[in-house]
Parts: sequence; structure tokens; C-alpha cells
Amino acid sequence: MLEHTLVQLLLLLGLTVFVVLLFQRLRIPPSLGYLLVGVLLGAHTAGPVLEENYIKLIAEFGIVFLLFTIGLSFSLSQIYALRHLILGLGTAQVALTTAVVALLLWGLGLDGITAFVIGAVFAQSSTTLISKQLGEQGEDQTRHGKLGTTLSVFQDITAVPFVIIIPVLGVAGAQQVAGALGIALVKALAAFALVFLVGRYLLRRFFHLVSEQRSAELFTLTVLFVSLIAAWTTMSLGLSMAFGAFLAGMMLGETEFRHQVESTIRPFRDVLLGLFFVSIGMLVNPALLPDIWLQALLGAAALLLIKLVLVTLIVRWARVDLPTAFRTGMVLAVGGEFGFALLAIALEARVIAPLPAQVALTAVLFSMILAPFLIRFNQPLASRLFSHPAAQNLPEPGQELPGGNRLDRHVIICGFGRIGQIVGHFLENEHIPYLALDLDSRRVRDARLSGEPVFFADSADPAVLDAAGAERARLLLISHDDLSAALKTLSFVRRYHPELPVMVRTRDETHVEELRAAGATEVIPETLEAGMMMASHAMLSLRVPLHKVAGYIQQQRTSRYQMMKQLFPGSSGVLEENADVHADRLQPVRLPAHSPVLGQRLAQLELAGQGVMATALVRDGRRQLSPGPDTELREGDVLVLFGSPDELEPVRARLAGDGAD
Repeated sequence: MLEHTLVQLLLLLGLTVFVVLLFQRLRIPPSLGYLLVGVLLGAHTAGPVLEENYIKLIAEFGIVFLLFTIGLSFSLSQIYALRHLILGLGTAQVALTTAVVALLLWGLGLDGITAFVIGAVFAQSSTTLISKQLGEQGEDQTRHGKLGTTLSVFQDITAVPFVIIIPVLGVAGAQQVAGALGIALVKALAAFALVFLVGRYLLRRFFHLVSEQRSAELFTLTVLFVSLIAAWTTMSLGLSMAFGAFLAGMMLGETEFRHQVESTIRPFRDVLLGLFFVSIGMLVNPALLPDIWLQALLGAAALLLIKLVLVTLIVRWARVDLPTAFRTGMVLAVGGEFGFALLAIALEARVIAPLPAQVALTAVLFSMILAPFLIRFNQPLASRLFSHPAAQNLPEPGQELPGGNRLDRHVIICGFGRIGQIVGHFLENEHIPYLALDLDSRRVRDARLSGEPVFFADSADPAVLDAAGAERARLLLISHDDLSAALKTLSFVRRYHPELPVMVRTRDETHVEELRAAGATEVIPETLEAGMMMASHAMLSLRVPLHKVAGYIQQQRTSRYQMMKQLFPGSSGVLEENADVHADRLQPVRLPAHSPVLGQRLAQLELAGQGVMATALVRDGRRQLSPGPDTELREGDVLVLFGSPDELEPVRARLAGDGAD
């Protein structure tokens, strides 16, 4: 028995590692890889078969921990603060999608309960897929990106009632269903009150007591105990275990232990959630695909179209501009992993038959396969379907701007946020005409009401830049932090207005070279400028003369922040979590007794020809900056080199005498 269980476990883990590794290299969401593993190891395909009960027993805890971490992200105070916009929009999207799909399927002949379950399944969107795809194409910080990601997360919260409702739908008779739902609602309120009281008055003190022991092992055990005891509580009341875990997470989300709890539970959640997707994949019957593929394809098309239209209308109703609302709809149109969870709950409670469940499951899978392409091309599609009316309202050549200046020899500011407004105020003080473009309708309205030359328009749209007088401008300044839009703007400007200087703001040095290669005249990294400001204030406080400090700062800007880039990466190999692993960095190399370069002069190393620079030499504990070319190298010297990892490694190996006899 033990040997059989071990073989099953090795088979599951081995295939999962191989498939997920392959999918990640192909940039396919890992969740689809887990589903494929389930299909391959399921009873419906040839080859080895895993015991379904063995997987389901473990996989159910994946949903428990998923709901627990979702609860951590949304405390009661946060939900209350966001109740009007995001929570309202998220709830409306889920409710309307469920209702529209359910009514459509009911009209096509499905029974009401099955139609309702499929509507609830279709209402979910994949937070994992959405955030990953938006991040890869640099749109995670755009307005539609933030709206799409936040609404998808809130969908997970608004789906919690389905976790309560679906299991009781199998009761025969409308009156019995209504009675069962009423009882379930009372039990849910009782569970909420119980967990709320325990969480408010006991959990914080309990975790304080545990954290004082400074034991990571004890803290992990406590987190597992709290999440599972909450799950057991709601299960004892006849509700879903996932609902109890969500309540416990929400209570802990209000404490100072929230981030550590999330970090502790994440490995368990990810592994068990992967097993949950494997269990969902085991439900897929490829033999039925020839019979249901058309229904599933039509279902996927209906899912994408209905959610696209509904989300666009809902976001537009919230007074967001139409192009952004449409792009948000394209992002949220995809089906989601939580839909699989609801489907699994419905199958477990026997409220949906296997065949319509197979159709719904396959339809959601099809939508998730199509989703990356839909999200990737959201901007071109929106540009083709919607012209920017604000571009038509931009002043004509020679027309007066709100500030009293004419549209000629002006500055175009793309993005009128914090940095754009600061630049605009300086330009106004110097009586330099400027025109700003922004996609925040409220900001544009307030700025125009204040008499500032700001227009609602997408600066990444060539038609907008033409209307803004790019051919007559003296400077284009990209002050927003949307990398994708900045690259599109640079591409257009360099193609049609190559003489126009373009200054780009970026958060750090990660994308400096990419922006310069795209045509930016100057790139200003915020973090490096902040570092120079702190360094200058520090030197001034230490009585370094002002002219000398100004000289240092000017030298760094002239040399493209050379000193600011000469940094040590740390144990992880990179400076920051999102830094470029191929960026230039410092590396010290000690010259051992067997180094072949001992006795040579620094110039003889020809470091410059290899793309490397010696920034300092340490000898007998004394540091010498920028050693001269005639410096003779001795045993024990430490050369501090600067270059890219690929260029540094062969130079380091040569200096250290690696491989030498």
C-alpha cells in the first residue's frame, strides 16, 4: 500500500514538474499546465491513472488556502472604503454576467439550477492570467490594467456567496430551495459573527503570544491551525470549508501579522492549488470533445462577448472614458480559475450533470487559451474602434491655448500626474507655452477649470500627437510611467519627427537603455535622481562647497549616471526585485599569487576593449579611485571592475588565474 502510494506521488510530481517547466518556458500560464497533467493522468485517457479520491482529498485544501489568502488581502475596513467604485463595479459585473448567461441558457432549454451554476462559473475571471499578461506587456500600471486587475480580485470576493449558495441548490422543490438558502444564510451570518468575535478579540493576542517565541516553525503551525479550524467551523455548520477560511483570512487581514501570514501560507497554497487544478483536469473527458467542441466553442465565444460588453458598459457608467472601458472589458472577458472551483463544488453537491459541466469546463478552457491574445491586442483594437474625441478638440495651429499662448514652439507633456504638473508649473513661470495630454478625465476637468492647457487624449495615439502639433513642438516630455505607451510614442515620434527632442521619465535604470534605443533623447530615472539629491544634501551638510557638489551632480548627468550605476548587486544577483539581471554592475577581483597578470601595467590588460572598466584599486587596505594606466599590478591587489555580467566573467577568470597551473 505504501509503495503504491509512493509510486502515485512520484508519478504526479514528476509529470507536473516537467509540464509546468515546459509551459513556463513557453510563457503559458502554469494553471493550464496543471490542467493538462490532470487530463493525462485522469481515467479518461490512456496511460497511468491516479486515484481520483486520493487527489481530491488533498486538492480541496487548495481552495481553502486560496480563499484564506484572498481574505488576507481584503480586511473589512478596506472593503468598506472601496465599496462605491471597485466593489460596486465588481459586484455588478458578477451579478449581471451570472443573470444574463443563466437567462440565455434557461431560454435554450437548460434547467434553472444548471443555468445558474454555469452563469456563476462564466462570471469569474483569471486574476493570475490577467496580472501576468499585463505585467509582461508593461500595462499593469495603466488605468485599464489597474481596473482590470482590481476588479478580477474583487470578483473572487463576490464569488464567496456562490460557495454558500451552490451546495444547497440540489434540494428538490422551490420552497425547499428557498428554505435551504435561508438556513444557509443564517448559518453564514452565525459563522461570520463567530469568526469575527474570535478574530477581533483573540486572534491578535494569540499571534502576539506566538510571535514572541520567535519560532518560524511555531508560526507556520499556528497559521495552518487557524485557517483549518475556521474551515472546520463552517463545515460543521453545513457550509463550505472555503467560506470559513475566507472569514479567518479577512480577520487576520486587519492585524499587523497579515504579510507574514501570507508569506507563510503561500507555499502550501500554491502547491495544493496546483493539485486542485490537476483534479479539475481529471474531470476533462477528451473522448467527449468531438461531440461537444462546437457547444464549448460557442460557449467560450458567448462568455468573452457577454463579459466584454457588460464590463465596458459598467465601467463606462462609472464615468470612465469609452476606450479605457473597452480595454478593461477585453482584459476581464477571460474565464477564471475560480470558475473551476465553483464547478467542482457543484459537481460535488450533484447540482449539475456531468455533460453540461464538461461543456462549461471546456468553454472556460477555450477562453483562457484565447485570453492572452485578447489582452495583448487590447490597445490596437481599441484604437481602431474608437477615435479619441479629445484629439478633435485640441487647438489648431496658431489657435490660443487656455494659458494665452499659441500652439507653436511649445512643449508637449504626455501625462499630467505629479511630475507632469510640476514641469508644467515651471514652464508657466518661464512663460514657455505647453500642452498636456492625460487620460484621467477628472484631472483633466479640474486642470482645465483652473485654466491650464490640459486635454483628455491618449498620447500613444499618432493622431493625437499630430493634433497636438508635434511637428512644431520644441520638446516632448513623457512624464507617465506606462512603459508600453512610452515606447509606442517614441516609435511614432522617431519615425515622423526625428528632430523633436524627447525626454522620458522612468522609475529606475531598468529600462533606460531600452528607452534610449527606442529614440529617447534623455531618460531621467527617478531612483538615480533621488540618490543624487540625497548625496548632494549629505555633502552640503558636511560643508562641502556648493560649486563642488554642483560639479559632481553635473558630471554624473553628463556621464549618464555612471557612478550611480556602479553598484554591487547583493546575494540575489540583482539590486532590486524588478532590476535587470543583465545590467552593468561592480565586481571586485583579488589577484592571487598565481595570477598571470602580476607585474603587468593596467594598460596592458586592455580592459576597455573588453567592455570593462577599472573603477578602483585596493592595495594594503588603501582604496585608490580610477587607477592610472601605468599602475603595476601586485599580488593581493583588489581591482574593482565595472561592466555587464557577460563581459565581467572572462575578465575575472583571467585576472584570478582560473585554470592556471
